[in-house]
Amino acid sequence: MAAIPDTVAYFNGNWVPRSQVKIDLLDRGFYVGDAVFDIARTFNGKSFKMREHVERLYRSLKHVRMDCGISLDEMIDLSEECVRKNEKFRKEVGDWHVWQAVTRGIGGWRAEPGPPTVIIQCVPVPFKTYAHLYKTGGHLVVAKSRSYSPEMLDPKVKHYSRLNFNLADLEAKDVDPEGWPVLLDQKGNLTEGTGYNVFIVTNGVIRTSGDSVLLQGVSRGAVFEVAEQLGIPYTQEELQPYDLYTADEAFISNTPTCILPMTKADNRVVGNGKPGPITQQILAAWSEKVGLDIVDQAVRFAPKQTKVLS
Repeated sequence: MAAIPDTVAYFNGNWVPRSQVKIDLLDRGFYVGDAVFDIARTFNGKSFKMREHVERLYRSLKHVRMDCGISLDEMIDLSEECVRKNEKFRKEVGDWHVWQAVTRGIGGWRAEPGPPTVIIQCVPVPFKTYAHLYKTGGHLVVAKSRSYSPEMLDPKVKHYSRLNFNLADLEAKDVDPEGWPVLLDQKGNLTEGTGYNVFIVTNGVIRTSGDSVLLQGVSRGAVFEVAEQLGIPYTQEELQPYDLYTADEAFISNTPTCILPMTKADNRVVGNGKPGPITQQILAAWSEKVGLDIVDQAVRFAPKQTKVLS
């Protein structure tokens, strides 16, 4: 089984082995979670929606009033260069996560921070964590930990202040060892998972929560695009756990999986307990869109991964 290769990464203006990227203990990204990030991925070594991911990164930067010292187009070019520099490793891993991260730099709680820390890295898509679920479906668990209120921290910012997500992951495992958490807002409505958007299908309509309570996932947008191409109606609305429990189908979307069926929720069977036809239809259309069989690739490379970074 292949170990994670020591890929080439961009670190504060230099290209270095990823193992040499070191964050100072007083970097505000480590010290107080003062950091934003984004993650694109490749298919057959070609980036997918890179501009959309980097544009979201720069919206996050603007919202938190952080200047990374690199223009948006330069960030895209550096990200694509990172992919090219690591092409020699790709045969071992299948495809990449292209991960950009920016912190405010070195500085204590009240200290004036230094120049920003900027990292771009390629890490293997973590096929091992989900490949088997395309056939059986995953299990959702409604967590006790809540999403941040939009009045506290706007969910459209992709940031590293994610302790509530970590707690939700632990809570989900308490209920179901294979559980994938979905969080609620302060009113009890479904919001999102810990790095994925959640969808249900009811009477042939794809339903998901609205923009005001979740991260506007690039893959979520791709689901809408594919649904429009296939003529499948979709809505954005307030959803409660009841809607999830009584749905005909459920699935999630995120960068690595594209979409992944979910066949249980809080140990209740969703639909007939199998990946649903609309989920399968969207997944097939997505595979056609990116020029490879998404499920086949994940199943082929999962056994080769001894550990994953995600």
